[in-house]
Amino acid sequence: MSEGGDAPASPVPHLDAADQDGLVARIEELAAARTRVLLGITGSPGAGKSTIAGDLVEALRTRRMPVVWVPMDGFHLADVELDRLGRRERKGAIDTFDGYGYLALLRRMAGETGNTVYAPTFDRAIEQPVAGAIAVGPATRVVLTEGNYLLDESDPWGDVRRALTEVWFIDLPDDVRRQRLVDRHIRFGKAPDLARRWVEEVDQRNAERIEAARSSADLVVQA
Repeated sequence: MSEGGDAPASPVPHLDAADQDGLVARIEELAAARTRVLLGITGSPGAGKSTIAGDLVEALRTRRMPVVWVPMDGFHLADVELDRLGRRERKGAIDTFDGYGYLALLRRMAGETGNTVYAPTFDRAIEQPVAGAIAVGPATRVVLTEGNYLLDESDPWGDVRRALTEVWFIDLPDDVRRQRLVDRHIRFGKAPDLARRWVEEVDQRNAERIEAARSSADLVVQA
């Protein structure tokens, strides 16, 4: 898959069949012991969290496991608020998310299994969150949520970690990950020079923070 105009194509990380089957089996084991599993997928920007989350969701659905995908990106602060706070130029940093809102949603999804809980999504075409776009119904056995800061211990992210059944860390070679980020930024409208600068000055700073918490993951998945 190409991610942006004339930018060099970078590989999209997918799990091989054996690895995917092992991860799905682990999720099924977790679900067998609980009313609902909240599984977190984390990793540095560009590591392939969304791609692998999508693969797992499709695999679970083929096995008739009721699963819903709820991205943490739905809790991005809107650009108008980032402008007010003076944070828009580093959108994606930990303080550009509504962490407490995300935590509240995780707790609702864990505890309110008898009614539908609505969650936001994130529309990359407009780079904005969209409220009430995802329905987590009573039949849902697995909620898969992916995002950057699921292992961070600052407030409220330490409680986010504890609200999740497990958190898996996606690992991808750094050079591949960075090129994927550049390609993505170009695809969504940034000029190549600005895309490369954004990766080095914004995304990479976030990646350093995310990588520092890797050792507390329940599982490290090689993409």
